[in-house]
Amino acid sequence: MSHSSRDNTENDPADAPHPEDDRKPDSPAEITKPTWKYILRTTIREFSADGCTDLAAGLTYRTVLSIFPALIAVVSVLSLFGQGGGTVTAVLDQAEGIVPSDTWGTVRPALESVLTAPAPGLGLILGLLIALWSASGYVKAFGRAMNIIHEVPEGRGGIKLNVQMYLLTALILVLGAVALMILVLSGPVAEAVGNVIGLGSTAITVWSIAQWFILAFVVVFVVALLYYATPNVKQPKFRWVSVGALIAIVVAVLASVGFFFYVSNFGNYNATYGALAGVIILLLWIYIVNAILLFGAEVDSEVERGRELQAGMPAEENLQLPARDTKASDKKAQKHQEDVERARNLRRSAGRSQDAPAAGPDEAVRR
Repeated sequence: MSHSSRDNTENDPADAPHPEDDRKPDSPAEITKPTWKYILRTTIREFSADGCTDLAAGLTYRTVLSIFPALIAVVSVLSLFGQGGGTVTAVLDQAEGIVPSDTWGTVRPALESVLTAPAPGLGLILGLLIALWSASGYVKAFGRAMNIIHEVPEGRGGIKLNVQMYLLTALILVLGAVALMILVLSGPVAEAVGNVIGLGSTAITVWSIAQWFILAFVVVFVVALLYYATPNVKQPKFRWVSVGALIAIVVAVLASVGFFFYVSNFGNYNATYGALAGVIILLLWIYIVNAILLFGAEVDSEVERGRELQAGMPAEENLQLPARDTKASDKKAQKHQEDVERARNLRRSAGRSQDAPAAGPDEAVRR
């Protein structure tokens, strides 16, 4: 039976060992070959058992709802420094050389109309708040998927959970603004800026190489944040690049290149979808990336299980990681038990009452 199909209540978070228990292997190199074989086998099985393909579809929906508000928020922040309009134009020009023409012809007009809309004063603040609320929907959905992967119920209360997710979303949006600025400061724009501030051609060449490393760092940091901060488990110490994150990032890049190469050279989506071809291609790409991110999370989950098993911990059924919080899940479990008791009373009374009947001596014996 799959780990994820077991009852999560079997693992009492209060009894879980410390996430950095000394018995666990400290690095992937210390994990034995049989353990790695087990990790590979269970990762593939759990990816299917946890319904990650369906979870990726849900994340794709959340991405579509979040992407435009998130872009608006990023451009609005940049507009405070007088960089909004230039950023939009530069980023759209950069993307045009990467995205297939079928997709770009559909997406660019929508992006231009949304991102160039003025939002001064109070409108800017309200726009940022709405964008933050909408973009946080993806982060929350990712957290729910991570809870399924880590086999833990959500135990954080509504206020605590929302505050954490909004702060995480805000940080990711700031990182997105940094990434956009890096994209803007490239090519002719970088040369123009370099000439204005007196930088030589050598410095501009160094920057043209360094910017891709900085972009890679931003991507790695965002994935690490999603993997570490969204689930309701106290994970081992924060890792910039976990095994699962590394696999997810590399595979996502390769899959994106391969997908867009196929669409540009061999795919004929116009014949099937007509004017909607660009939208369908964009949705497929987002779905692929989300599925890969969830696969990377499954890898990390099973690597943690392998570490625990190798350390002699009973992780066959559930990961031995403490929960961040259990108040909400405990309350939910109590409510569920009360509903079960009401259902039992309905059954015993043939539907006449939800309340437990007063037990006489004979009835008490029968119970």
